[in-house]
Amino acid sequence: MRDLSRRQFVLASLTVLSLPRGVRGAPGAPLRFGMLTDTHYADYASRGNRHYRESLAKMRECVDSMVEQGVAFLVELGDFNDGAAKPPVEDALHYLGRIEAEFARFDGPRYHVLGNHNMDALSKPQVLGQLHNTGIDPESSHYVFDRGGLRCLVLDANFRADGVAYDRGNFRWTDANIPASQIEWLARQLDTSPHPVLVFIHQLLDGEGNIFVNNAAEVREVLEASGKTLAVFQGHHHSGSHRHLNGIHYYTLRAMVEGSGPENNAYAVVEVQSEQIVVEGYRRAVDQTMPRQA
Repeated sequence: MRDLSRRQFVLASLTVLSLPRGVRGAPGAPLRFGMLTDTHYADYASRGNRHYRESLAKMRECVDSMVEQGVAFLVELGDFNDGAAKPPVEDALHYLGRIEAEFARFDGPRYHVLGNHNMDALSKPQVLGQLHNTGIDPESSHYVFDRGGLRCLVLDANFRADGVAYDRGNFRWTDANIPASQIEWLARQLDTSPHPVLVFIHQLLDGEGNIFVNNAAEVREVLEASGKTLAVFQGHHHSGSHRHLNGIHYYTLRAMVEGSGPENNAYAVVEVQSEQIVVEGYRRAVDQTMPRQA
């Protein structure tokens, strides 16, 4: 009940301007960060249960909540914009710019993960040119940052099996792969990390099939061998999930785009404690307590 009451309080507080802001990065406090995924923003009509235009307002609520709570950073897990309707490049860039402007209202460090829909109508350089990742080379689609005694690794699975990068719809969404060079980079980052590790990716790593990275087993082997990986946070599969495999938690966050109205929003705060990782889900996002491996 404590978590539920807290969420209700935070959501209600967004309309109260006089409330004090949270303290970001207080000494000795557990790392707390915000997380969202699959906004699929575009200015075109809803399709099925995907309400593309409503993601702007949903993002606004999420960012207001994260600012109010003073989380250490905010990360989105891919499919930030949508190009499934094959809009002209100018329109696709405009949609991406609008949702990035809402995301940028968060006044702390913020980070992006690339998803397949980001490249429906745009190239990777075009997408990366519109996004800001705090302290990261703007040309990098996979990267590392350290925060609060943790190493955070962002992966990019948007490569075809032949090694060609996704570019303006030149791919099938079921053909997601981590190339060999990126796996080598991942192994180096894990090996040299002085900290426990969190991984962020769009497509899933905890199984086999259409929604998973094709060479997920190879990536998991690297993560497991390090003995440092605490959890992998994923998007892509809009209904969300959680699995625990060989000492690593795989938490898939529910999509922001699914469902109409603020009650169908989805975002979360993650708190990394000494003995467990607690995901506090807002709106439709699912709570999860994940014990750390001894």
